[in-house]
Amino acid sequence: MKEIRLGMIGQGIIAQSHLDEYAKMAGVKVVAVCDILKDKLEASAKKHGVEHIYEDYRELLKRDDIDAVDVCLHNNLHAPISCEVMLAGKDCYCEKPMAGSYKDAKAMYDLAKELGRKLHIQLAFLYTPDTRAARKLIDAGKLGRIYHVRSKGYRRRGRPFVDGYAEKEFNSMHMAGGGALYDMGVYHISQLLYLLGNPRPLRVSGRTYQEIPMDEKRKKESGFDVDELGVGFARFADGLTMDVIESWAIHAPPFGGSVIAGSLGGVCLDPFGYYFSDADMTLSATADISADEYRNHQLNPEMAYHDSSQKHWVAALRGQVPLLNTAEIALNTMFLSEGIFLSGKLEREVTADEIEAMSVSTSLKTQDTPFGTLTYKPWPFK
Repeated sequence: MKEIRLGMIGQGIIAQSHLDEYAKMAGVKVVAVCDILKDKLEASAKKHGVEHIYEDYRELLKRDDIDAVDVCLHNNLHAPISCEVMLAGKDCYCEKPMAGSYKDAKAMYDLAKELGRKLHIQLAFLYTPDTRAARKLIDAGKLGRIYHVRSKGYRRRGRPFVDGYAEKEFNSMHMAGGGALYDMGVYHISQLLYLLGNPRPLRVSGRTYQEIPMDEKRKKESGFDVDELGVGFARFADGLTMDVIESWAIHAPPFGGSVIAGSLGGVCLDPFGYYFSDADMTLSATADISADEYRNHQLNPEMAYHDSSQKHWVAALRGQVPLLNTAEIALNTMFLSEGIFLSGKLEREVTADEIEAMSVSTSLKTQDTPFGTLTYKPWPFK
């Protein structure tokens, strides 16, 4: 088995989950890690047994003994750093969302195509048993013509930092580009787009909110200026529609899982359920997904290559499986999400052409300095 040697830029909360996942895989070695916070960097390297550490990501990119680089930074650094990874001749795995704006995500996507590099985006919900079960029913024609889907994500009170979880940069448009829609909505929207074959929206409407009081000290410290609730509606070709609601904080009961509605049947994701009619009866079915997963993994060991985003990435680097089109799905997810933000700003429905034309870069890049040591500046990446 070919050993896969990886570098990683960023050592925050998400990076730790990536490192834990890599540690479970045979033949995978994280060779070097990078972060601007020296204490965090050294603690992470010690915990995970990584030999080489860097405070300047450009020094890491000079190494010729790594196959790919995992980028675990805040959203508005995804595009510039991922592009530098690929320009350095290395394949790139980037955290979600793809970037802080559609324009920057498109720059990443176009560069990967131009250079012939692998670009993988962390879309964890594509690999869940519920997603696989829904895929089987769709492919078997059990849902008929799919005409509407509902993308739902719920936290009653789970805003980063101000409610006690994660880092303050999640709450900054300057660093993150958005809040609940970009942080959690990306999982649910991308999951549905994947199951639908990744159609591009024709028209989008929506609005974002920040209404619920929060700890004033933490609000001031974080400069909270992102959405805690995002709602939207998208129209696709052939009459297909999607409604979106994504909450970091809301005074409401749980929304339940996302829904796919078809002419012959429907599916709820998490918890999984199948809804249909037979013999003139309205029926609801559950599935023993755990047993199905066990049996299918025993009969087809290659299913393990789709058990997580990291496992799939490593298998693709080894040439064991074609890389899922996560970059295309993540790009389309950014497109739809930005349409919601733009619609809220303009207070009207927006077209695909308008989203394309009005998207602006929010990427950050330092000029001729190690990243993070001086003030970030906008990067007009073309």
